[in-house]
Amino acid sequence: MNTEWSIFLNQNGAHGADGVITDFGDAAAELQAAAQAPVMSAVSQLGMLCFSGEDAAKFLQGQLSCDVLALALYGSVYGACCSPKGRVLANFLLWRASDGYYMAMPRELLPALQKRLGMFVMRSKVKVEDTSDRLVILGLSHQQGDAGLVALAGAAAAVPHQGVAVADGLLLRLSATRWLWLGTAQAAMGVWSLLADRFRPVGASAWSWLDIRAGVPWVTAATQDQFVPQMINLELIGGVSFQKGCYTGQEIVARTQYLGKLKRRMYLAHIPVADPPAPGTAIYSDDLGDQASGMVVNAQASPLGGVDMLAVAQVASVESSRVHVASLDGQVLACLPLPYALP
Repeated sequence: MNTEWSIFLNQNGAHGADGVITDFGDAAAELQAAAQAPVMSAVSQLGMLCFSGEDAAKFLQGQLSCDVLALALYGSVYGACCSPKGRVLANFLLWRASDGYYMAMPRELLPALQKRLGMFVMRSKVKVEDTSDRLVILGLSHQQGDAGLVALAGAAAAVPHQGVAVADGLLLRLSATRWLWLGTAQAAMGVWSLLADRFRPVGASAWSWLDIRAGVPWVTAATQDQFVPQMINLELIGGVSFQKGCYTGQEIVARTQYLGKLKRRMYLAHIPVADPPAPGTAIYSDDLGDQASGMVVNAQASPLGGVDMLAVAQVASVESSRVHVASLDGQVLACLPLPYALP
């Protein structure tokens, strides 16, 4: 995290460890606020790569599951970088700016992905740079839509995954109620101060809970190389293009879509426990016995009590059996409706 930005956040009540802002003094109250009030987060759990140069778009088109060439200026898209076997090594949000393409993803996976993609640059005119310490991501959530953003932008983009240039940065709409602001640390301080009387500061857990409720997964070190993109619903949130040309892992991803029946899917679920299970925790079901049928992708405490999670499980088990966390004696998952329809 940028040192100047870190000092600013600490002066404004932030607590954290290892570069991640965990809370602003009252994590439980912040979680409650995220469910019903305007909140803003430093989203410090995500880092950023920048791809610049005249071959950047063409290079990324051949490496990622999303359609990079279809991105308009200030447009964004979810996507994945896959292994040759079609398994997700990392997923991300990618957007196009005037100076290149930016990729936000979990910090823990960023160095390895930067190294991996850098291996394929070869003679292409592409520069791959870690901009996590130079640029800042702010997450904004407001259940009443654009209200409260007038001070920051005269008008926010009307359509999800479009953005507008504002306040020395970019305001990118994720959904009807969530946005990302992206810019320099110096500009971020001004934006934070401008919005502080309208948006409550919250830590990483509260923002991650909003991601979970939105059905947006984040692959971590514990779940890396475990899923084809469809298992974590990436094609349902626009993260996989089946019309673009070849990319690493494309053959397996396409075969899964057109020639086979997907046996595992990601579900939004709730369990009545105090502590969120770690990503990668095994999922079991009564019909399969001791054979694990999936795993936890992401989990966070819920403002209503218990834990909300995104978990991959056997479709047949969810439809006909009870599904448990960690063991056959573990808590039973209660599935919740996702904000998008499963096939």
